[in-house]
Amino acid sequence: MLKVIDRRLSGKNKSLPNRERFLRRYKAQIKEAVADAVRERGIRDIEQSKSVTIPRKDVSEPSFRHGPGGLRRSVHPGNQEHVRGDRIARPEGGGGGGGGSASDSGEGEDDFVFTLSREEFMQYFFEDLELPNLVKTILQALPDSRPQRAGFTSGGTPTNIDIVRSLKGAIGRRIALAAGPMRELELLEAEMALLRADHDDRTGEIAALQEKIHHLRFRILRIPYLDPFDLRYVNRIRQPQPASQAVMFCIMDVSGSMTEDRKDIAKRFFILLYLFLTRNYEKIEVVFIRHHTQADEVSEDDFFRSRETGGTVVSSALKLMSDIVTERYPTDRWNIYAAQASDGDNWNDDSLISRQLLGEKILPLVRHFAYVQVVGEEQNLWTEYAGLTAAHPNFAMRKIERPADIYPVFHELFRRQIAV
Repeated sequence: MLKVIDRRLSGKNKSLPNRERFLRRYKAQIKEAVADAVRERGIRDIEQSKSVTIPRKDVSEPSFRHGPGGLRRSVHPGNQEHVRGDRIARPEGGGGGGGGSASDSGEGEDDFVFTLSREEFMQYFFEDLELPNLVKTILQALPDSRPQRAGFTSGGTPTNIDIVRSLKGAIGRRIALAAGPMRELELLEAEMALLRADHDDRTGEIAALQEKIHHLRFRILRIPYLDPFDLRYVNRIRQPQPASQAVMFCIMDVSGSMTEDRKDIAKRFFILLYLFLTRNYEKIEVVFIRHHTQADEVSEDDFFRSRETGGTVVSSALKLMSDIVTERYPTDRWNIYAAQASDGDNWNDDSLISRQLLGEKILPLVRHFAYVQVVGEEQNLWTEYAGLTAAHPNFAMRKIERPADIYPVFHELFRRQIAV
């Protein structure tokens, strides 16, 4: 049986199918290496390629061979330690190359090392992560479609017949088919008039000409008024439409109580979130909001790099988010997600206001809201927010005390939810 292998996507890399099979085979070891890389490198460097080492025992192929049992006789050169008949112990297994102390005996193999590309590394890094509650409306699913008019076609159902277009086509067809016979008929009728005006006896010629005119008129009358060829139907095609649209709000506290270390943790969390969103969801929009005593919608660059600071009024950011949702993102067309990072230190009177805004105006509109506190102590904002978790399953709270906690917390907040 003929088997065709399409290598057009491989480019110059003809071993791409083999590499894909290798990655599938050693998926567990690769995922472990990626997890180690996450702990070792900064999140800003998360997209770099990674060298993966697989122990040689994991890449060895099974084989059959004779075991070490049985008695063997061999002849050894003379020495000062053994005499004829002595039993010589088997040598211990030699160490592998590339490490350990020097030795004059033994042999081994290096571990297998290869490099994951940037795309492969990010694929394994984000493999089991997904925005929560995107079940049937996930953006990676097949898009929905709706019918849209796209001209006319010569075939279709009777309900889609366009009468005006069909009659116009029929008139044009009749004019085109009858044009030649009509010109010929006019010439014959003119000739008939000349014959009848002649005083000579032209009875035979007139009879033949009348017969020809009769057949020509009958030919013209046989042209159908409406032919199936003339029928035109309204053509409708299925135009792909996004099954859902999603917007992600990133809210970060930049007040004076947020030290540089705390801001760095928050920035890293949002960088990881941003990488995740931009990689997996091409149709998603991201809104960046920074706040101290006042909140502002800023660009991505200002969100991560601006040095503006001040007091703390969390409600200003929540109110701004609520206004933006009302103005630009109607809930009947958008899936709304939000993540907030703060040290939890807020003006006391404002924490209650923030809780009310979050519980009454924002949580009823969003699919998921994640609050990340970058300190371990429970601040007043954490205490107020904690009262919302029982009534709102789409609200989650976690703490991040050091950079090493960023990925586990992120993984827990946005891990893939398996439908039951």
